[in-house]
Amino acid sequence: MKHNRRLFLKKGVAVAGALYLKPWQLNAQTISEYTLAPLPYAFSDLEPHIDTKTMELHYGKHHQAYVTQLNKALANTGKPAPSLDNLMQTISKYGVAVRNNGGGHFNHTLFWQMMQPNGGGQPQGKLADMITLQFGSFEKFKQAFKTAALSQFGSGWAWLIQQRDTLKITTTPNQDNPRMDVVVKSEQGNPLLCIDVWEHAYYLKHQNMRANYIDAFFNVVNWNFISKRLS
Repeated sequence: MKHNRRLFLKKGVAVAGALYLKPWQLNAQTISEYTLAPLPYAFSDLEPHIDTKTMELHYGKHHQAYVTQLNKALANTGKPAPSLDNLMQTISKYGVAVRNNGGGHFNHTLFWQMMQPNGGGQPQGKLADMITLQFGSFEKFKQAFKTAALSQFGSGWAWLIQQRDTLKITTTPNQDNPRMDVVVKSEQGNPLLCIDVWEHAYYLKHQNMRANYIDAFFNVVNWNFISKRLS
């Protein structure tokens, strides 16, 4: 069992590393098709903050469906599949199916890596300094991020993004994200932190209490990963 878990973790880090190593500019070469990278932890590892059943369904059903439908939608266009980051930056060239499913794949690929077992706490180093400078304190940042996540009407995401030397909190509807060229210029940037506020991300455990889910999320945030995304 321990051997399988070590192999699982090793595979997860290696495959998911494409977005980890080059957060701002990924290799623009085309690929044969998109795949669902293994999680860098087990479904139950984020308990009690993110429950096991939600992780199983969210990752194994919802995210997998985005990958499957994205490959199908791109096959219908007859165009080769670009790197995931390049797809986001040129998403205006594609139809709704590619935009929705491509965004779903990109967003979730980041989201899983932005969490970790025994996470939470506060960032350190440059990211901590930037948050303090931009928002006044880490606690003020957390409240502003929570307010944004609560204010997103319906399905969508809340983000902390980097725009050159500044940080900004923003939201996007559905599966849009700040890397897409269809998002207004002032809301585009390098995604550092994101939270999924679609109901399937939290309803099994928290029902309609989105605020409780957001509080729980901050207990599993992987600040080390997020700090390394600073460009």
